[in-house]
Amino acid sequence: MRTYGFHPEASLELSEAFDHYLEIDAKLAESFVSEIEYALLIARRSPERWRIVEGEVRRALVHRFPYGIYYTFTSEAVQIWAVMHLSRKPGYWKDRL
Repeated sequence: MRTYGFHPEASLELSEAFDHYLEIDAKLAESFVSEIEYALLIARRSPERWRIVEGEVRRALVHRFPYGIYYTFTSEAVQIWAVMHLSRKPGYWKDRL
């Protein structure tokens, strides 16, 4: 299975989203993390499953939450470029590539 790594800003986005859900309810935050982990697992096992959104960047959708994980991959690793709320301005993450 591929390893994975987060761009520093993607890591911050994930942390902020978690904190947001934690303020609402601890179980909701826990569910959010579980769904993120599941989407990452699929991206690591079958990275081609998710559709290409730009160039080589793909978007894994997070079940039950309005988030997408934007990533690229090689035979050995998945690089996460953004953990984006789907209502945000599209493409803000492109300068991270």
